[in-house]
Amino acid sequence: MLKIIVNGTFDIVHRGHLHLLEYARSHLDSFVYVLIDSDRRVNQLKGPDRPVNNQNDRKFLLESLQYVDRVDIFDSDDELRNLISSYKPDLMIKGSDYEGKPIIGSEFCKEIKFYAHTGHSTTRLIQRITDR
Repeated sequence: MLKIIVNGTFDIVHRGHLHLLEYARSHLDSFVYVLIDSDRRVNQLKGPDRPVNNQNDRKFLLESLQYVDRVDIFDSDDELRNLISSYKPDLMIKGSDYEGKPIIGSEFCKEIKFYAHTGHSTTRLIQRITDR
């Protein structure tokens, strides 16, 4: 079984997120493990108005998707690194916007693949809603 890992905020799940997770699942005989940022971490990284959806709701939504086998929440870079290290993934999938950037836990992955960014963005979606 191919052990795949994906991590991110997944605050307002949109089409781009779904395509990324679908791509992860498309690898035959795979187990897709998703790690999401805690509410405290999202607030720290993205500002006081985020997240829109709390970590338990985000986790529940992702667990409900056919593309995802397991979801856990992390609160720090070290915790993320430890979860990845423990899982020992065959493959990590990141959005193409991470190409050329440091990736936490990449040293524990046999391979990293970048999924082409679809142009969808939670931040832009929030802005569109706010502008109405």
